[in-house]
Amino acid sequence: MRLALLVLILWCAQLLDREVALWEMVSRHPEQPYQTLGFALFTHGSADGFLIRKDANTEYDKPTQSSLKKAQKTADGLEKKRKKAEELAQRETEKSLEESKSIVLTEDPSLPAAQKSKIGQLQFLRSRRIRVSGWVHRLRSQKGIIFLVLRDGTGYLQTVLSGLVSQTYEALTLTLESSVELVGTLQEVPEGKTAPGGHELIVDYWRVIGAAPGADDAFTNRLNEKSDPSIQADLRHLVLRGETASSVLRLRAMLLQAFRATYVNHTCLEVTPPCLVQTQVEGGSTLFALNYYGQPAYLTQSSQLYLETCLPSLGDVFCVQESFRAENSHTRRHLSEYTHLEAELGFINFDDLMAHIEAVICETVDKLLADPIAAGLIQQLNPGFKAPARPFLRMSYADAIGWLVEHKIQHAAEDADGNVILDEAGKPKMVDHVVGDDIAEAAERQMTDIIGTPVFLHSFPAELKAFYMKKIPSEEGTKVFTESCDLLMPNVGEIVGGSMRISDMEELLAAYKREGIDAAPYYWFTDQRKYGTCEHGGYGLGVERFLAWLANRFTVRECSLYPRWPGRATP
Repeated sequence: MRLALLVLILWCAQLLDREVALWEMVSRHPEQPYQTLGFALFTHGSADGFLIRKDANTEYDKPTQSSLKKAQKTADGLEKKRKKAEELAQRETEKSLEESKSIVLTEDPSLPAAQKSKIGQLQFLRSRRIRVSGWVHRLRSQKGIIFLVLRDGTGYLQTVLSGLVSQTYEALTLTLESSVELVGTLQEVPEGKTAPGGHELIVDYWRVIGAAPGADDAFTNRLNEKSDPSIQADLRHLVLRGETASSVLRLRAMLLQAFRATYVNHTCLEVTPPCLVQTQVEGGSTLFALNYYGQPAYLTQSSQLYLETCLPSLGDVFCVQESFRAENSHTRRHLSEYTHLEAELGFINFDDLMAHIEAVICETVDKLLADPIAAGLIQQLNPGFKAPARPFLRMSYADAIGWLVEHKIQHAAEDADGNVILDEAGKPKMVDHVVGDDIAEAAERQMTDIIGTPVFLHSFPAELKAFYMKKIPSEEGTKVFTESCDLLMPNVGEIVGGSMRISDMEELLAAYKREGIDAAPYYWFTDQRKYGTCEHGGYGLGVERFLAWLANRFTVRECSLYPRWPGRATP
């Protein structure tokens, strides 16, 4: 069919009258006009907006009725020729398909036995006959040769089908995302050419395992890079097959491996706390409640309280666990379910805690950049990425308020109930930040982006933080601050939140009372202060946010296998 259409186009080109030029105002430039009015009508189907001229020395003008009538006849003739060529090509295609059904491939037993392998393990099998299976990632045909890029989850493989193997019915009807088995000889690509892994497979036998549909239900008709975000969310299972989405998830896996290796170097032991709990950590308003065999229970907001109980028996510990927040937030950095990397350390002070967080992050990034595969993924997703410089900037909350005022970064004024106050024009009334304000996400991120480096924001007011955080000693009647910190990264904002914990039992009991929390369900947490307390602290890192910073993703939704946010719990 493609050959027949090419002949038709060449035939049309031979009809061009070089004494008449035409300019179609929408898609043709005056210096590159069509050569005939008839061909322009054939191409566009309408003469609306067309201007013509006799030669290069005359002005463009609207075509006359007689010239339009003559041109229409020419266009009608070209259309008839096109349809005839199309019908001829269709018959030739149907004939070729019918003839292809008689071709049956069989694997040649005289050839060396093929070694089964994953694509990611082929570097040592060049010049040998191999057998690989996967999905058709890219597909094109050229002069009877089929070029196919295979994907199996471990990598991509360029393959070539020619001769009889490219003439079967399965070859002529092959579609993207079909699963296939390919057998052939693995060869290094010729000098000057490139291919994934530096080699390609010359196929001598193959078969379709699972054919994907074509036509209206073809993969590219259901999903492409221009698809609406809601469609991409519904078809997340298909989005994952793309190179970018799969690279992000592959980097995520390597990131978690690197974190675990770093924690081993810091003598931290991994534990697995429960997700079903009967206590709160970050406030009751963001709890997902459920009926647990007739008892009230929740999905965990954080594993911190459980990690604290491990210190006396296991020493410093960490976990990689899902956390859940029933927060009706639709920002690009919030999820209702996210992977929470948390750690708890004993016998430390506040400086030790921030130094530890900085070390874990920098050492983990260094491990990734030292790994060729991980480094390649980072450069693919975030070209020019460089490891953050140490030491990280440390800025107190009070100094941050001053910085925001100095740089004229304001926030919307709110009334006592938290409602935004509007000005006379109906727009939010903007005011300077003052000590006591909860610095909003937008202001926090703007500050971090201007500074351009990681920032430890520390020593927040007690009323802005959780009940368990250790307070900085202060004079009676003055504002109370906490030994707490947030680590902010450019383009993302907060990725780590941590603090020293209250170590005194009486102080903890007072904190329960102040927050209106029943101490009874927390007996096991309180016992950590009763039976040999110590100064200790910990933190939580949002893996999706960290990955968004590392891979330069616009939203954390790209950094989760199946992201969950308000209104989205499928697929």
